[in-house]
Amino acid sequence: MPKTSTARALNRKDLTGPALRTFFRIAEAWNLQEQEQMRLLGLESRSTFQSWRRGAVAAISKDALERISYVLGIYKGLHILLPKTADQWIRKSNTAGIFGGRSALDRMTSGNVADLYVVRQYVDAQLG
Repeated sequence: MPKTSTARALNRKDLTGPALRTFFRIAEAWNLQEQEQMRLLGLESRSTFQSWRRGAVAAISKDALERISYVLGIYKGLHILLPKTADQWIRKSNTAGIFGGRSALDRMTSGNVADLYVVRQYVDAQLG
């Protein structure tokens, strides 16, 4: 049975709190600055970011959920690959072709959701 737009909206509403709490825990583990967090979430408005941080939002966008999903996948994959240095890896320069000597965080904070996808794919490929 196909989901209605109401069902999708309810799903996003149900996922919003857990997704944001998880994102902000990862942001803390990665020592992300506010601007880095906003870029990962695809936000331009600081007031919107602050509302999200306080949990004062009913449902975040599909785009934001997708971004958080990629961040979570990257975080989880790194902790499997590099249990002791996972949280530092994202800031280290990387010679892999997709990074061009920059860090994974540089790539992820470009503002494009596609860059989060590329980093997630890279981490997943390292997992085999």
